[in-house]
Amino acid sequence: MAVGWAREGAVQEQIEATVEDAVQLARSRLPEGESFIKCEECEIEIPAARRKAVPGVRLCIQCQEELEKKQTAISYYNRSGNKDSQLK
Repeated sequence: MAVGWAREGAVQEQIEATVEDAVQLARSRLPEGESFIKCEECEIEIPAARRKAVPGVRLCIQCQEELEKKQTAISYYNRSGNKDSQLK
């Protein structure tokens, strides 16, 4: 596959690095430790099934949904050195 000045396999390395970055970000957002009995935000009791399913959970489902809506989308950056590939 012709990719300009990139060496053989460089495109695949870029893809793998981007995927690894996304996996690390997702892992960093996972809760840890003991689950809360009451929601950290609204203080409603978190159901036992949720506490068991998500160890370290701190928010009820409604508050978790609101938090996820507020979080900005991940903007992956282009690892390619090609100027044209930087254009959107």
